[in-house]
Amino acid sequence: MKRLIALSLFLSITVAHSSAQTDKSGYPITPVPFTAVKVEPLSFWGQRLVASRDVTIPLAFEKSEETNRYANFENAAAHMKDPSKVFDVKKNMGFSFDDTDPYKTLEGASYLMQTYPKAKIHGTPIDKYCDSVIAIIASGQEPDGYLYTARTQNPKNPHGWSGEKRWQMVEDLSHEFYNLGHLCEAAVAHYNATGKRNLLNIAIRYADCVCREVGDKPGQAKVVPGHQIAEMGLAKLYIATGDKKYLDQAKFFLDQRGHFDPSWENRRGRMFDKDGYLHKIDEYAQSHKPVLEQDEAVGHAVRAGYMYAGMADVAALTGDRGYIDAIDRIWENIVGKKYYITGGVGATNSGEAFGRNYELPNATAYCETCAAIAQVYLNYRLFLLHGDSKYYDALERTLYNAVLSGISIDGGKFFYPNPLQSAGQHQRQDWFGCACCPSNAARFIPSLPQYIYAVKDNNLYVNLFAANEMTTKVGGKKVTLKQMTNYPLDGHIELQMKQASGQFALCIRIPGWVRGEVVPSDLYTYADGKSLNYSFSVNDGEEVSGGELQNGYLVIDRKWKSGDIVRLHLDMEPRLVRANEKVSADRGCVCIERGPLVYCAEWADNTCDVLRILLNRKPAFSLGSKMVGGTNVQTINTQAQSFEYGDDGRVHTTDQSLTLIPYYAWAHRGRGNMTVWLPNELKF
Repeated sequence: MKRLIALSLFLSITVAHSSAQTDKSGYPITPVPFTAVKVEPLSFWGQRLVASRDVTIPLAFEKSEETNRYANFENAAAHMKDPSKVFDVKKNMGFSFDDTDPYKTLEGASYLMQTYPKAKIHGTPIDKYCDSVIAIIASGQEPDGYLYTARTQNPKNPHGWSGEKRWQMVEDLSHEFYNLGHLCEAAVAHYNATGKRNLLNIAIRYADCVCREVGDKPGQAKVVPGHQIAEMGLAKLYIATGDKKYLDQAKFFLDQRGHFDPSWENRRGRMFDKDGYLHKIDEYAQSHKPVLEQDEAVGHAVRAGYMYAGMADVAALTGDRGYIDAIDRIWENIVGKKYYITGGVGATNSGEAFGRNYELPNATAYCETCAAIAQVYLNYRLFLLHGDSKYYDALERTLYNAVLSGISIDGGKFFYPNPLQSAGQHQRQDWFGCACCPSNAARFIPSLPQYIYAVKDNNLYVNLFAANEMTTKVGGKKVTLKQMTNYPLDGHIELQMKQASGQFALCIRIPGWVRGEVVPSDLYTYADGKSLNYSFSVNDGEEVSGGELQNGYLVIDRKWKSGDIVRLHLDMEPRLVRANEKVSADRGCVCIERGPLVYCAEWADNTCDVLRILLNRKPAFSLGSKMVGGTNVQTINTQAQSFEYGDDGRVHTTDQSLTLIPYYAWAHRGRGNMTVWLPNELKF
């Protein structure tokens, strides 16, 4: 690490925020930034943020050094200084997108340094440590702004996925634009956190290079990203700088999909995965038709989620209604036909892709952690566009289950795929050669507080429930709100106005799971006949006018004053869920959830084989707790029967006590059987 600190002393640049910076995202609803939300450290999410600070971010930086991520930039710098020096890219790099791991970690660290400004990375203050990493990145950038170490450290023999010249394989495997997108996202986060332009200037120079060389003008490469996220990153760069060419480039990347220039030497065609499954690259990368004509989620689930989120950004910034209509159609397809009960997406490892409609296998489910994070980004943006709670219902399900499953409770082990059933072949890993998921977790978790609140005119939205204190402006007046809750362990939420004056509407999301809606479609339904309720009071019984639900929000519109308290109670008890009969993998089965948490049965808690369990048709439940992953998790206990086939060919059953844990907590105690869906019907 001495080399990092030394480089930072002469290469880091500190200046004030640019006057061009703007917070105008174009969305009609404005999120309350995470910097204005202070999460209680001992709360459910507070513990996750602390784990990110103490474990995930330091580990991600450490792995970048151990796995040559920094060396690649240094090698690129060495070659530019002395062209006779070339490096073995095959030896140094695993993938053409390895550069993005430091970018993503810097993004997470930028969020973290605003929440924990005194944090240290391996003994070095976090701000200085980030500057040292940025200095290494800057050293590998070519004079014209091109930044892609897979080529620069050995231009004549670049990484095998890179192509013979710039952009030649960008629609296939080079990931040059993917690298750009993550660089822009990190740069804007770092700029907003520190006011420094050292990383922002690097991103601007690379984006300018792309804008010069890629487009529909004569002499430009008329290509689009094979792996999306450049669209999101360029939109953020436009917001940070005010330079419209970045927004135009993002829109070009979207509008050009489905329209190709045959004269350009791209490599559109077909490819085989390791199982011999044939993919059309255009569908794999969502280029099978123009984006405005798309109505089904297809192909690689991460690329798709990033593209749909990018479409939302461009729609908000340009006002293009066609984009919004297309995203709405695709979202309906996802939540109605391609969405796991955990909120995960991606049915198959063949292309890490969405499957066919209602194709939702459990043991072979891919549900990549990155795809879950992309779904959070998408649903978040759709809420900001439409203001309907259904998007946050989907976001919450994905967040508490599909995302959290991918990161161990202590922040130090990871899943790439997140299946809904295992025969013991799955185990959390310290890291991956393809490190997109752990580094994505490193950037996502520290940003969590920004998803809790939002503002539009005189409306203050409470979208997620977490113990915190927040300060913002509503209708031009300062509001400080303190939220006290043990959610998701129980449904008691207290909202205290620590500072407030004047009339505004407090819009509190009443989750779909309270209103009897598992997801915003008929893909899953409750199968137990129960009806949950909610109740609320203002100042222990003060009369309140209104209080009706609007788009899934409890709206309390009144003149608020400091000291006012809203108490909300959401009934929370175990529920049985059944899948649509069109989902063949789940026929005859149910799953159990409580509040936003999906539960699973795992080997470590049960004496029977959880893959041979028959749940009672009308089970009774009780709650308990146990230590998993170093913390207490809430368990659900019930009676069931284990079954096996005897020598006589008949099914024999034995009464069993069954314990279930939250799905996010599975695989913390070694390898073994696990299942989310439990049969409650015997079919022969």
